[in-house]
Amino acid sequence: MATCPACGIEASGPSGECPRCHLSAQLFAPVREAAQGLADSDPAYLRTIGELLATVELTKAAEPPVGPAHNLLNRPGSPPQWGEVETASLPPPRAAAPIAPVVDLPAVPATGTALPDLERRTQEYLQIGRRLGLDFTDFEARARSAALVGDVDSLEVLGRELFVHLSSAVVEEYESLLARRNELSQLLSTASADVELTAVRRAIGVGDLGGAVRRLQLVRDELGEVEQQWEVGRILVTEGELMAATIRELGGDPSPAAGPLEQGRRLFADGHRAESERVLARAAVALWTLLQPPLMADLRRLRDRMVEARTAGLDIEPAVRDLRAVSLELRQRNFVGTIVAYRRLRAFVDRTAPPPGAPEGIEPPVGELRNAPPA
Repeated sequence: MATCPACGIEASGPSGECPRCHLSAQLFAPVREAAQGLADSDPAYLRTIGELLATVELTKAAEPPVGPAHNLLNRPGSPPQWGEVETASLPPPRAAAPIAPVVDLPAVPATGTALPDLERRTQEYLQIGRRLGLDFTDFEARARSAALVGDVDSLEVLGRELFVHLSSAVVEEYESLLARRNELSQLLSTASADVELTAVRRAIGVGDLGGAVRRLQLVRDELGEVEQQWEVGRILVTEGELMAATIRELGGDPSPAAGPLEQGRRLFADGHRAESERVLARAAVALWTLLQPPLMADLRRLRDRMVEARTAGLDIEPAVRDLRAVSLELRQRNFVGTIVAYRRLRAFVDRTAPPPGAPEGIEPPVGELRNAPPA
């Protein structure tokens, strides 16, 4: 009877997988070794990358590796560049209640036409603009001039203009925070921010811009706190999904290691941060165990194409830089960075050095990555 290294329960019976998280029993040993810190400090795939680099960098002396290789479960010190990471194919585990965007700008609220009322409204709008960081220098100068001579008509026009500018800025800020909330809500609860966002939308609808701005700050603080607390989990979820997608794209099957990823996502969505991070970290190790062989094979293919391109007189330095990046990210055990660098490398090589006889614009062979970002 073996204990599952991902979720910690005893797995028995002929099923060949953990009954809770469905990790394949074949992956128990590598995941357990990584969790216990027993993995080779210089594993074979790092030596393979070094050999590939040596093949394409014939004019450079071999450089010693920068620092020791990290343990497989050491998390990278900085998050990945989210803009470079493609959306993975796994469906979100949460179906958060939708919050509607603001469709129309609110009507200008009625106010008195007496000079004190107009001055008070103008100053209120200018103060809201300062809180939003807007440049209202011209409006402030016009307000001072109109108040100085008691120009009621100019102050009334100015108030309307200020309201329209402020309404647009508040709606834009609301929709920006709503987009952040929608991204986070796919993974975990944003209940507190949801309450405030709903109140913001109501305030905008009745023209209460001051109230909307105050609540927007509460939403901003709440989302910032959630993002900070759950950043590691978000990185791990993205890392796991990206590896699962890449395994599929390389013709493999991530299902033996996909169970812990789904289990970790459920724990993450239910607010069990520490447990979810532990399960997701082990899911990443299991997925990397499946990804490593086809990834190394494709890197060898790309290396061969690079050598052919260099022999043909083509400039392959950008590809060499990407291969170095693959090596560096692997040494840091940053799997997201590894895959991003690999996709850049593949896109450049397949664009610059297509196989002999291949027509322009040919689709990549089945099993190879598609839609890689440009180098």
